Amino acid sequence: MSDGSDETDETDAPADEETAVDVTPETVDERLDEAETALEAAETEADLDEVEATLDAAETQIENASFPEPDDEDEEPPAERLTGRLEELRGQLEAQRGPYGSDVVDAIEAGSETITDTRWTEDGEPDVIAATETLTESVTSTLDTSVEYGSDFPEDYTAALDSVAEAVADADLDADDDAETIAALLEATDAFADALEATEEWDDLTVVEQLTVEGFYDRLDSDNRKDFPPELGVVRIAEQENDPERILTAFETFDSEFMQDNCVEAFRRLGAPEAYDAMEGLAQRRDRPAIEVLGKIGDDAACEMLHDYISDESNPPLQKTVLKALGEIGSPESTQPVANRLVAEDYEVRSQAARALGRIGDTRAVEPLGDVLAEEERDGVRAAAAWALVQIGTERALEEAAQYVDDRSFLVQSEAEKAEDHLGATAAA
Repeated sequence: MSDGSDETDETDAPADEETAVDVTPETVDERLDEAETALEAAETEADLDEVEATLDAAETQIENASFPEPDDEDEEPPAERLTGRLEELRGQLEAQRGPYGSDVVDAIEAGSETITDTRWTEDGEPDVIAATETLTESVTSTLDTSVEYGSDFPEDYTAALDSVAEAVADADLDADDDAETIAALLEATDAFADALEATEEWDDLTVVEQLTVEGFYDRLDSDNRKDFPPELGVVRIAEQENDPERILTAFETFDSEFMQDNCVEAFRRLGAPEAYDAMEGLAQRRDRPAIEVLGKIGDDAACEMLHDYISDESNPPLQKTVLKALGEIGSPESTQPVANRLVAEDYEVRSQAARALGRIGDTRAVEPLGDVLAEEERDGVRAAAAWALVQIGTERALEEAAQYVDDRSFLVQSEAEKAEDHLGATAAA
């Protein structure tokens, strides 16, 4: 017979270790009521820690309990209702905590980041400097410390703010014992943030104001200010002065179709390498004027993209524009893709392909151009092939073209005679 010594007496269990069977919605509500009352009376961080412990205990009760489902399906389940109340009390608890010294540090660091990340106007910089000096003086005076810094903006001023934030962190302010000090510091950081918010920054200016500051309109005067809008006058003067950067500024700033078209036209006439990236972006959308500009710029980097466009039989105008651009760029890498277009459906595309091969000048094009002269039905295309052979100008190319001095087409004859003359001059030399 057991003497009961190895049996656990239920009365020996601690009173706060409730089993799931003991927990009801009413007992959890009682614990939350207790926390709510203590929260209203809390005066120190220690008091708030006790409230948090009570809420943690209530949360454990809710997680471990098996509450019965309500009879009314429209009634909120007990666990959801209690969890909602618990979270509401946690929110009130967090709102009642602090403020802390770390809040001051965070505010100073946020201000320093704003100064670094913002482009300030010439009028705004002195206000930022003044606000920084005011905050630095206020914090160092409150903490009875000092910070030394130079006068370079913004580097020296953000460095000063970093030192001030470090001084606040080193002070190890207590939320209860140093409440007045923390409040004073936060008042200073709030004033600092308000001052930065009120200071004029670059983005506060209108586009015209920004361009005026940057000197975009400097070349306009009473004698040449005849175009409307005035930005068009700037673009035209910039073109005359071979100043593609100013045109690029206009292109990137003014998105009206009128200004965009005029900028692209100026780039086309200048063939400015500075416009390459902007025109490549447009060319990727198969914009023909932009493709023309790429041809004038003559950068081989555009070829791979342009090769993809010349096989589009549904868009002959695009094909012709691209072929002309590839011819102007003159990369040997384009020889085969362009030669493939000698059999395009559209005869004008075939003609442009032949001319592009002439401009590229690769001797690999001699044979396919000779085939065009022999087999093509359209005399205009054949004349373009003869012209291309003359442009390539090697003996083999000239001989291929010179065979057609008696051709039925006057244009082909004319090019063949040029080829014959070149061969004669070479032989005489």
